[in-house]
Amino acid sequence: MGMLLLYLAALILIPLWAQSKVKKAYKKYSNVSNSSGMTGASVAKKILEENGIYNVRVEPTKGKLTDHYDPSKKVVRLSEDNYYNSTVAAQAIASHEVGHAIQDAENYAFLRFRSTLAPVASTGSNLSFFLILAGILLQSTGMFLAGIVFFSAAVLFQLVTLPVEFNASSRAMNQIVATGIISNNEERETKKVLDAAALTYVAAALVAVLELGRFIAMFLMTSEE
Repeated sequence: MGMLLLYLAALILIPLWAQSKVKKAYKKYSNVSNSSGMTGASVAKKILEENGIYNVRVEPTKGKLTDHYDPSKKVVRLSEDNYYNSTVAAQAIASHEVGHAIQDAENYAFLRFRSTLAPVASTGSNLSFFLILAGILLQSTGMFLAGIVFFSAAVLFQLVTLPVEFNASSRAMNQIVATGIISNNEERETKKVLDAAALTYVAAALVAVLELGRFIAMFLMTSEE
């Protein structure tokens, strides 16, 4: 019982801890102006131009921390705070999203693999819990195992996301330094924002692996009965 409680606590607390870190860093550096005076939109457009990428648009989008790159429509979407404001947080997040656009332009293997895996992972995530629950209720090891296989696709997606996100952050730092967007004393602050955001992906992957481990353990115990 003690191990089960510890496990459940980890599933709940790890994501909450990661989210609190990114929110704290974002809130802090959203109130710190960057030295260049460039908005997130300007940072994104400059990096795209410096890399000869002219087929990617930069657009504002509603919400907070809704920033993302859409490879299917070739658009970098920045939350309005980051699009219009000239803060350390805005330049960090804008450059990270453009990092994904550069990955796309260079046919970065992990990004391609993740895009291919996305629909399978989405289906697997939605279907797996139904199959696992049905397998338990109907005492069907076949359905239970099928659920685990489908859930494994979702876990693989989370794991593949890690190199994609870390690489985008690495590219972001390289680009904003190389283009002279940030001064030396801003590198540390910008990296803090990027590192905090990366924690959310690490937490999601860790929770997914723990969940998969739990399902496998349950399946093995059911099979032995």
